[in-house]
Amino acid sequence: MEFEKFKTMQFPRDVYVGHGVMPNIINVARQYLKSGSIVIVTGNTTYGIAGKEIESLLVDNGFDVHVFKTDRAVGENLQALEAFSSEVRAGMLVGAGGGSKIDLAKKASFDLSIPFISVPTTPSHDGIASPRASIVEDNCTLSKEASMPICIIADTVILSRAPYRYLRAGAADVISNLTAILDWKLAHRLKGEEFSSSAAAISEYAAKELLEKSHMVMEGVEESVWLVTKQILASGTAMAIAGSSRPASGSEHLIAHAIQRTGPGNSIHGEQCAIGSVISMFLHGGDWQALSDAYSKMGLSIRVRDYGITESTVIKSLSTAHSIRPERYTILGETDISKNACERTLEVTGII
Repeated sequence: MEFEKFKTMQFPRDVYVGHGVMPNIINVARQYLKSGSIVIVTGNTTYGIAGKEIESLLVDNGFDVHVFKTDRAVGENLQALEAFSSEVRAGMLVGAGGGSKIDLAKKASFDLSIPFISVPTTPSHDGIASPRASIVEDNCTLSKEASMPICIIADTVILSRAPYRYLRAGAADVISNLTAILDWKLAHRLKGEEFSSSAAAISEYAAKELLEKSHMVMEGVEESVWLVTKQILASGTAMAIAGSSRPASGSEHLIAHAIQRTGPGNSIHGEQCAIGSVISMFLHGGDWQALSDAYSKMGLSIRVRDYGITESTVIKSLSTAHSIRPERYTILGETDISKNACERTLEVTGII
């Protein structure tokens, strides 16, 4: 029988990480913009942090630049961005901001078949370097196929100015890869799901690197930003190799999304993933205490009350999280977890 298996993978062609790397965007634009204008996707706050500098650098070097300011990564904003980009004949997008701006840019890039550059202003999660976009539709966060950035420019000068909360949330998002890998292996064994040992190895390495060096994730230290950002990029590479978010998204992300949907209080994604990973590791019978200790060293709490999340909310979230993506098999199984089992898990792990 003739061998016919094939697979495609997308990787960034250029990655600039470190102190003062922003001016490299000029040469990147010269190399990859074939025709048309450049649209900078940003927000009111992130425009001042990075968008304005990007605009100045590009305009001063002769590029036709337009700024599209937006906020949440929701379907309506995505449609508005794509309409605006078509109107100004965009040949390239630049996502300058946190997760939502980059998610919108990478999804619009995919839909419009034009390249995009990822310029994160916060190291808050691994979406800055992955070919998946989290778009909210009907109050539910969906992971959609999107473009891998043609270039990533992660300037640690800019990233170190972000509130420390975002840095430790980004570290937690990567550390939570450990339970995603366990879920992926489980789905491979029980459901026959395709598994990539190389993608899993990269993802696991990134997570363990931050787990072991969690004491080095500190506020106001540019080297800490460097440490976390490198592993965020490694996590994105793992997803590119796998062709899915499997290496970095399992039951812990389902729990995080369920919390976001049910009642997140003032928590953000990486914090929700930290909570989810401790729960998931407990259910897998693994060393959940090691995760909890690492988060504690970074100053990240896993107690839901610290985020204004009620006990009933997290119980409901854990019980029903499997239904967020029923096609993705995890340790959560395929039916609701009983209230008694939820309460015991949350009490033992110190979540409630």
